[in-house]
Amino acid sequence: MTAPHPSPALTSPRPVRKAVVPAAGLGTRFLPATKATPKEMLPVVDKPAIQYVVEEAAKAGLDDILMVTGRHKRAIEDHFDNAFELEQALAAKGDTVRLDAVRDPARLADIHHIRQGDPLGLGHAVLCAKHHVGDQPFAVLLGDDLIDARETLLSRMLDVRDRHQGSVVALMEVDPSQVHLYGCAAVEPTGEDGVVRVTGLVEKPSPEKAPSNYAVIGRYVLDPEVFDVLERTAPGRGGEIQLTDALQDLAAAGTVHGVVFDGLRYDTGDKADYLRTVVRLACERPDLGPEFTAWLKEFVAGLEEDGAGREESRAA
Repeated sequence: MTAPHPSPALTSPRPVRKAVVPAAGLGTRFLPATKATPKEMLPVVDKPAIQYVVEEAAKAGLDDILMVTGRHKRAIEDHFDNAFELEQALAAKGDTVRLDAVRDPARLADIHHIRQGDPLGLGHAVLCAKHHVGDQPFAVLLGDDLIDARETLLSRMLDVRDRHQGSVVALMEVDPSQVHLYGCAAVEPTGEDGVVRVTGLVEKPSPEKAPSNYAVIGRYVLDPEVFDVLERTAPGRGGEIQLTDALQDLAAAGTVHGVVFDGLRYDTGDKADYLRTVVRLACERPDLGPEFTAWLKEFVAGLEEDGAGREESRAA
């Protein structure tokens, strides 16, 4: 099968320097903790989840980041700003370690903020970035989807964009019983290891209607033509403007590729996964890991002993 030729607008490569981080969600799965605290600011060990995402973008060379926030999200703006009083107090104490930790978020990139206003879905949040992004390709990183810092997913996606132009999505194989939680992609091989052509996308399909078990996870590199498509995309599932629906239009034109990811990913938007993320990253920290891991082994052993004791009591 012959691949469609890219449209003329896609033939001139442009480096990707901008990223958009949608962070306007209400965080209802974490209530009441998120009643007054943005879900993106929930700590993962000692950094808010969204800082890991910004660090990932900066590491991949994206130095212009727009955060799309909403009401009650001022804490995100404050976190990525300078805190003069706190910095002065730490400097006066000679606490250079904590001083650097406080200054680091503001030094990661050139960070901007815009409010979404009405919570009309991920597609609408991306559309809010149109005037900032302009006619440049850009990345989208979801704030509750963390990719392990040792992975190179975003850099791989940027490379695929450089070679093929168009848009690129991150894909992950999931159990068929889980496809209803994700956007799902129909794909065909490209002959390139770990890279597929996306021929269709469905938002949260039932297992029997899913075109594959390739789920779209929270990393995208998008061509600016996606804005034109989003502007004419009608509200879809849940009455929201779905980014998946817009990408479906682009996929039909043959301009969407997927990078298959099988590395470490943490979903901090789910309570159980959030807890697992904190434990795993804490265990891997050289300053916390040895002590915390030793305690964790004792704790788990105690749980097993308690469980065995209860079984013996019931048997008696």
